[in-house]
Amino acid sequence: MGLKKLQPSASGQGHAQPSRQSSVQPPALMVQGTCSNAGKSLLAAALCRLLARRGLRVAPFKAQNMALNSFVTSDGKEMGRAQVLQAAACGLAPDVRMNPVLLKPTSNTGSQVIVLGEPVGQMRVGEYLRYKPTAWKAVRRAYDSLAAGMDVMVLEGAGSPAEINLKAHDIVNMRMARHAGALVALVADIDRGGAFAALAGTMALLTRAERCRVGGFILNKFRGDASLLDPALAMLQRRTGKPFWGVVPMLENLRLPEEDSVSFKQGLTPGLHAGGHADPAEAGLLDIVVPDLPHLSNATDLDALRDEPGVRLRIVRSAEHWGAPHAVILAGSRNTVDDLRFLQRSGLAQCVRDFACQCQQLGRGAVVGICGGLQMLGAEIADPLGLEEGGCEPGLGLLPLGTRLLAAKRLRRTCGWAHPCLTGLERQSVCGYEIHHGQTALVSVDISPDLPAGAKTSVRVVMADSEEQPLGWGLCDAQGRARVWGSYLHGLFDVDGFRHAFLQSLRHDAGLPAAPLASYGLGPELDRLADAVEDALDMPAILAQLGLA
Repeated sequence: MGLKKLQPSASGQGHAQPSRQSSVQPPALMVQGTCSNAGKSLLAAALCRLLARRGLRVAPFKAQNMALNSFVTSDGKEMGRAQVLQAAACGLAPDVRMNPVLLKPTSNTGSQVIVLGEPVGQMRVGEYLRYKPTAWKAVRRAYDSLAAGMDVMVLEGAGSPAEINLKAHDIVNMRMARHAGALVALVADIDRGGAFAALAGTMALLTRAERCRVGGFILNKFRGDASLLDPALAMLQRRTGKPFWGVVPMLENLRLPEEDSVSFKQGLTPGLHAGGHADPAEAGLLDIVVPDLPHLSNATDLDALRDEPGVRLRIVRSAEHWGAPHAVILAGSRNTVDDLRFLQRSGLAQCVRDFACQCQQLGRGAVVGICGGLQMLGAEIADPLGLEEGGCEPGLGLLPLGTRLLAAKRLRRTCGWAHPCLTGLERQSVCGYEIHHGQTALVSVDISPDLPAGAKTSVRVVMADSEEQPLGWGLCDAQGRARVWGSYLHGLFDVDGFRHAFLQSLRHDAGLPAAPLASYGLGPELDRLADAVEDALDMPAILAQLGLA
């Protein structure tokens, strides 16, 4: 049945209907939470999918995102991964207007500020607060432009709207809801406990006008029999005058990209017990170690590997949990210099070096670096402008590469090829995107003395773009296979053909039998998410309050 627009009317729930900013703006639903990690991003993606499946033109929007996982659009602009996923749920190409402000933390007190896909500077908290009026203007323009071509908008808040110490500078929660004329769904994570108190407390701290904007509550990540919640739901509804729109179950093994590296790390297999003994039931799995970098970014590069049925992707933070991996991947970093220092302090740097030498000598396994990880594999990283820590830091010394961090940031979608030495097969096509300040090149330096004689002369370009410009370098063993290599190409392992060839080559090297291979795609998982949310929510009530039926 098709949808038609209706005029908002009193719902009988004892609360006023929010007024819209202007007659030209489409109806808007905003997902806000009682806390961070309540599941706002995925619920917004599910609602985008549900509305799109009803034949509506729908787009996502988040005024300000703080995350280290980012994406490069087709026009070379940078935006948060959560809105990229939500755009996919809508059947739209990613557009920086969907996430006009992106903050990428580089320390506990400072972030790189990206506005409409372009970096505008490195700012500490006080500097950004002074800049926020300018950011707010960009946010309003982006929203109005994007919303003008839509039937309905789905917005996402950040953290909680009741952070009273932050409300004066808010541009992402209730202030944005007011500009969009949005109806607010307030979400609580019941899995972490205290959900009813969080909902009641949030409502108590909101102003009367803000409470009127809240249309209903959603409990997220519930395990068990939802009917047991009925008395509590009824009591809270009586106290607040707001209906419960539904209880969404905990969705296990959802194969969708995480918004930030914190959530990604929580979903990985933790480091093994001291001594590195694996569970016997997992013998036969390809064991891939990922050092737990404090500033790990673009962890989505590893999603496709994590979801392969024959792979155990394992996060390690200390040398005692290293174990006996088949491969090691150094992922991207928003502060490569500081993460290098962490590797040295933790003993993981020596673990990586020792493993690289083992791979080279035995002719099996691989050490792989992606973007910041590639830079770490080299001889040194120079930061003359102080973009990260300043000065010059020695790298791991496994590749004769020097990296210089420059003011200009390289942002582009890239396609190219991977050398046969990476998989043992013919050239593989690869596609992805580049996000980096570093300029890397071969340099004339000595690399690790533990590597076999002549190793330095075995370094070659192992990945290049369609114009034959280098995207990655590798160190080959006596058989011509790259055992230490890195690339600037994010999304490299999302390419099924390359990923499968790489994993099968590692299994062959380790004497492991072939394993089933998975195809990596978002569509089926987005539909599974949307189906579960539709079953859980009172969608007719939500559509009615939006003026849609």
